[in-house]
Amino acid sequence: MQQAIGYCRVSTTGQVDDGVSLDAQRERVAAWCKANDYELVDVFTDAGISGKRADNRPALQEALSASSRSGAALVVYSLSRLARSTQDAIAIAERLDKAGADLVSLSERIDTTTAAGKMVFRMLAVLSEFERDLVSERTTAAMAHKRSRGERIGKVPFGFDLADDGATLIPNESEQVTIGLINQLRGRGESLRAIATELTRRKIETKEGRSTWTHTAVNRIVKRAA
Repeated sequence: MQQAIGYCRVSTTGQVDDGVSLDAQRERVAAWCKANDYELVDVFTDAGISGKRADNRPALQEALSASSRSGAALVVYSLSRLARSTQDAIAIAERLDKAGADLVSLSERIDTTTAAGKMVFRMLAVLSEFERDLVSERTTAAMAHKRSRGERIGKVPFGFDLADDGATLIPNESEQVTIGLINQLRGRGESLRAIATELTRRKIETKEGRSTWTHTAVNRIVKRAA
C-alpha cells in the first residue's frame, strides 16, 4: 500500500466553523486516502498561523520533510491551505517531485499521482510563469518611465540629490564633476580598480560619505552613465 502525509492549516479561530476547520480538513484527507488505497501515515497541523510564508510554519516543513524522505504523497485540503499563491504551491510541488513524492490538493482536484493531475498542474505552472513574466515586464516598463522622467528608482544614485517632492532627482554639481572624471579616466583605458584607487587618493567621498572607493561602486556609475 502506498503512503500519504496529510497537512492541515487554519490561520484564525473563526475558521473552526466555516467548513475548513482542522477536523474538516483531516476528515477530507483521510477520506481521500481510504478511497484511493493510501495509508495515511501522519497528519501535520499548523493552527492559527498565516499562510503568507512557508518558512514560519513548522508543521508544513515537517510534512514536506516527511514526504520527501519516504516518497509519500502530500495531501492537503486546498492550495490555499498549503501556500499563499499558485507560485508558492508550484515551488513546493517541485521540491516534492525531486524527492519522488506527489502532491494532492482536494479542493482543486489536483492529483499528481495521476497523468491527468500532472497535466493540470503543469498547466498551472505555465500560467504562473506567464504571470511572473507579465509582472517583470510591467516593472521594467514602469522603471523606464520613471527614469525618463528623472525620478528616483531605488536609492538616490551618485551624481544626484532628491528634490523636496521625494521623487525627482536633481543633479549634484560636485558629484557630477566626479562622474566626469570617472568617464575621462575610463576613456583613457583605465581599469575600474585603477579609477577607484585614484578617487580614493583624491579623497573624494562616495554617496555614503566613505573615503574609500571600490571597483564595483565605480562600475555602477559607469553603467548608469552608459
